[in-house]
Amino acid sequence: MYSDEHKSYLKKLRKNSFLIRLTQIIIVVLFFLLWQLLADFKIINTFITSSPKDVIETIISLHNTNDLYNHIGITVLETLISFLLGTIIGVITATILWWNEFIAKVLDPYLTILNSLPKVALGPIIIIWVGASMNSIIVMALLISVIITIIDVYQGFKDTNSTKVKLMKSFNATRRQIYFKLLLPSSFAKIISTLKINISMSLIGVIMGEFLVSKQGIGYLIMYGSQVFNLDLVVAGIFILCVIATLMYYLVLYIEKRLIKN
Repeated sequence: MYSDEHKSYLKKLRKNSFLIRLTQIIIVVLFFLLWQLLADFKIINTFITSSPKDVIETIISLHNTNDLYNHIGITVLETLISFLLGTIIGVITATILWWNEFIAKVLDPYLTILNSLPKVALGPIIIIWVGASMNSIIVMALLISVIITIIDVYQGFKDTNSTKVKLMKSFNATRRQIYFKLLLPSSFAKIISTLKINISMSLIGVIMGEFLVSKQGIGYLIMYGSQVFNLDLVVAGIFILCVIATLMYYLVLYIEKRLIKN
C-alpha cells in the first residue's frame, strides 16, 4: 500500500504529464489554425506555403490513387533496415574500440573526419559503386547514422565509472565479464539515447538517398513535387515525414520502457 504522500506525489506527476501533453497538442492545433487562417485571408501566398486544407486534400488524393501507402512503406522499410544495421554495426564497432585501445587511438581521427564530412557529397560515388537502387539509399543512411552511433556508444563505454572497473579487475574479472556485467548495464541510458538519434539520422539518410536515386518513397514525392512546382505535394510529404519520425521516436521509447521493466 502506498502512503497518502506517495499517492499525492504520483497524482501530481500524472497531472504534470497530462498538462505537458495537452500543451503540446494545443501548440500544434494553434499552429495549423493560424496557418489556415493566414491562407484563407490571403495574407500568405498558398502557392508558396500551401495550407493545411490543401495538404489534407493532397494526402487524400494520394490515398485514393493507392500511392500513399506504397511510398510510406518503402521509406519506413529503408529506414528500419538502415536503423537496425547502423545500430548493430555501431555497437559492435564501439565494442571493438573499447576492447582494443590501440585500434581506438588509430581510428579516432578518422571517425572524427568521417563524421564531419557532408555525406550527400558522396552520393554520386555511392550510386556508381552500389547502383541506383534501394541498396544505395541504405548505404547513404548508414554513412550518416553509423559514425555517430560508434562515437556516442564508445564514449558511453569510456564514461563508465573507472572505480567500478578497477574493483572488478581486483577480483580478477575478465574483460568479457566487465563488458557484460558492468559496461553494458552502465551504458544502457547512453545506448538508448543514441538509438533515438540513430532513428532520426537513418530517416534523414534515407530521404537524402531518395532525393538522388529513388522513384518511390516520401523523399521521391518531395523531390517530384519541387520539380513540378507542386508545393502542396512537397508540404504533404514533409508532414508525412513528421508523422513517421514521431511514430519511430515513440517506438524507441516503447522499447526503452520494455527493457527497463525487464
